[in-house]
Amino acid sequence: MRGAVRSFDLAEVTRRSFNQALHDAADGASFEVINPRGAHAVACGITADIDVVVRGSVGYYCAGMHQQGRVRVEGNASTGLAENIMSGEVHITGNATMSAGATGCGGLLVVGGNSGARCGISMKGVDIVVGGNVGHMSAFMAQAGNLVVCGDAAADLGDSIYEAQLFVRGDVESLGADCVEKEVRPEHLDTLGRLLAAAGAAAGGADPGDFRRYGSARRLYNFTIDDVDAAEAAARAAGGDHR
Repeated sequence: MRGAVRSFDLAEVTRRSFNQALHDAADGASFEVINPRGAHAVACGITADIDVVVRGSVGYYCAGMHQQGRVRVEGNASTGLAENIMSGEVHITGNATMSAGATGCGGLLVVGGNSGARCGISMKGVDIVVGGNVGHMSAFMAQAGNLVVCGDAAADLGDSIYEAQLFVRGDVESLGADCVEKEVRPEHLDTLGRLLAAAGAAAGGADPGDFRRYGSARRLYNFTIDDVDAAEAAARAAGGDHR
């Protein structure tokens, strides 16, 4: 934290006035939030190089559209944590529910506990480190960036993935369409080492060598006429006609 810390009690002030103070802040400012009481859209749209600590759990879309600075949540977060993050850092000490880091284009999201279904859905360049497990359909249609899971991954990991990289230390229940296990090369170990170090205590001292890598088999990139033939055959067998 830098400079004097300005404190907001969300039991006494509105979330709108707090968020406005963040939007008006100059680089280097520091803020503390107490009594968030599960409020939605806390610390959204930050565009300055500031520090924000939220002492308690938050609701939907905390730190959404994050562009600069650092947000730390000492608690849990509900749906859409750091949705569409562009740059900067968002850390939470507890668990996140659905769609953490969805559509993120850059920056770093760290979840100290577990993350629910669709973690990293449609990620476009964000780096996500989860200290625990991730739920089903995580990294669905992930286009770019890195998802690092220090625990286990539930069903359909990486379904319809493009060029994002997925690293899992524990077990994977199943892989989604076009997602396959890939070789871990030295450059991937370097990436893992950097992200685990950035995640700090959330990574629990994990060793990059303990992870497996998953990515796209690139079978869904190109259209083939065989796909049409198979669809028409299935339709005829079912008594319909897709022509």
